[in-house]
Amino acid sequence: MAKNLIIYYSRKGENYWNGSIKSIAKGNTERIAEFVQKAVGGDLFEVDTVKPYSASYMTCIDEAKKELREDARPEIKAYPNNIGDYDTIFVGYPNWWGTLPMCMFTLLEKLDLKGKTVIPFCTNEGSGMGSSERDLKKLCVGATVKNGLSVHGAEAENSESKVSAWAKKSI
Repeated sequence: MAKNLIIYYSRKGENYWNGSIKSIAKGNTERIAEFVQKAVGGDLFEVDTVKPYSASYMTCIDEAKKELREDARPEIKAYPNNIGDYDTIFVGYPNWWGTLPMCMFTLLEKLDLKGKTVIPFCTNEGSGMGSSERDLKKLCVGATVKNGLSVHGAEAENSESKVSAWAKKSI
C-alpha cells in the first residue's frame, strides 16, 4: 500500500473571511490537511518559517506580495525526513497572490520528488488554484502532479465530506 505524506503551510490568527478579517484558532489549510489524513492516512508535516509572517493579515499579505515579487525563498525551520519512504505527497497551502506561499517554493525545491505523485490542495477566498498547479509542475521535477482541490477558506471547517471524497479518488 502506498505511503502518504501530507505537507502543508497554514495561517492561524487573522485571516480574510467572506469579505472581512476574522481571527481563527486553526488555519483553514491545516483543517483540510487533517481531513486528508483522516480519509487516506499518512503523516502530516507542517511547514513553518524561521521568520514568522506578521500577525496582522493586511501586513502579512504585503509581506507575501513582496516575497513573490522578489522571488524570495524564506528560510523554513525543518524539512520532512525520509521523503523516499513516501509514494504520494499531498501539498496544501493558502493561495497567496495566485500561487503557493514562497516558503513552499523553498521546501519543494529541496525535495527529490522524482517518481512521486504530488496532489495539491489549497484554500482561498475566491481565487481557486490560481497558477499553483502550473508552478508545482515546475517545482516538482520528475513527479506526476495531479489536479488539485480548491476549498473556499470560510467553508474549510465544514468541507470534510468533500475533501474526503476527493482525497480517496485522487490516490
